[in-house]
Amino acid sequence: MQSLCPQCGTKIAVDDAKIPDRPFQVKCPKCQTAVKFPGKTAPEAASPEPQAPSPAATEEMKVQMMAQLRRELSIGEAGPSGARALVCMPDKALAGAATLTLTRQGHQVDTLDDAAEGARLMEQGLYELVVTSRAGGGPGKPETLYQRLSRLNPDARRRLFVVLVGDEFKTGEGTQAFACLADLVVNSKDMASADAVLRNTVAEKARVYQAFVDARRRHESSGA
Repeated sequence: MQSLCPQCGTKIAVDDAKIPDRPFQVKCPKCQTAVKFPGKTAPEAASPEPQAPSPAATEEMKVQMMAQLRRELSIGEAGPSGARALVCMPDKALAGAATLTLTRQGHQVDTLDDAAEGARLMEQGLYELVVTSRAGGGPGKPETLYQRLSRLNPDARRRLFVVLVGDEFKTGEGTQAFACLADLVVNSKDMASADAVLRNTVAEKARVYQAFVDARRRHESSGA
């Protein structure tokens, strides 16, 4: 073990075999200054205690966690925009136009071309808004998402806002929507610019069903 005298800079060497366990001192042979050595078992510097997050950081984490929780639990309660939406159509260009329209309105959009997978997620109650068509998915996929929608129980169907897209529809035509058991029909060529009609129709349904939503909330909060 070696060290330098802090007074005169003389190098001082101590045989490792003679070093005691505890800290010790050796006098510099040149100036007689006491030079300190740590010893064999000198305690290592204590590791710094982990710092607790600041109150501001803790509050920010809580806010983020609550926001995520609200997103996961906001099925059927998010209102005109910001809801989780499903776009499921075999026509990829049409699906892209629908996704763009919904995203502009603040929706969290999942785009699928597998009707069976889309139906499974829809039936789990993950979505408030569904955009689809009556077109089939091709060979091997005989059942459409639209057909699965028709089999939903009444309560699950009320929680969904259904948009049907196709060349056969006139955008916003209420009679066609009623006949197809949809909330809104949109002509294919109008899908990319259907922001206004979609926003207005979603808002109108939210207004009409507000009493139903309020009653359901009261029922769920009562624990009945």
